[in-house]
Amino acid sequence: MSTAKKDEAAMSDALAQTLTDSNEEDQLNKAIEELRGVLKDDVPPAAPSPVSGPNSNVIMNIPVEVQIVLGGAEMPVSDLMALQKGSTVALNRRIGEPVDVVVNGRKIARGEITVLENDPSRFGVKLTEIITAAKL
Repeated sequence: MSTAKKDEAAMSDALAQTLTDSNEEDQLNKAIEELRGVLKDDVPPAAPSPVSGPNSNVIMNIPVEVQIVLGGAEMPVSDLMALQKGSTVALNRRIGEPVDVVVNGRKIARGEITVLENDPSRFGVKLTEIITAAKL
């Protein structure tokens, strides 16, 4: 194959990869917008993702730890040591108050506990507020 044809093939492959990356980013942005549409509060549209390019798939597949925090309690060690099976620990939140959604130790949202429609034996969290960097 001549050098010109190799260059043309390489440019064609690069263009195809760029179009694929762009399409994946567009699909991701569309999915984010759909998720924002289910929130109760109006949330401004997401800015274009700062994660783009050939390594974006690697970054988007990194697992993160998501926790739903129902509440907390503070007690003396003696009370902690007295806990046994059947003991109840009172939390600092009341029924109906929002729970915190924490990702890798950082609070990113608040929501309300809900029963899953497709599996009433399981709970989920309906997001009611996304915490922006300005609110942190």
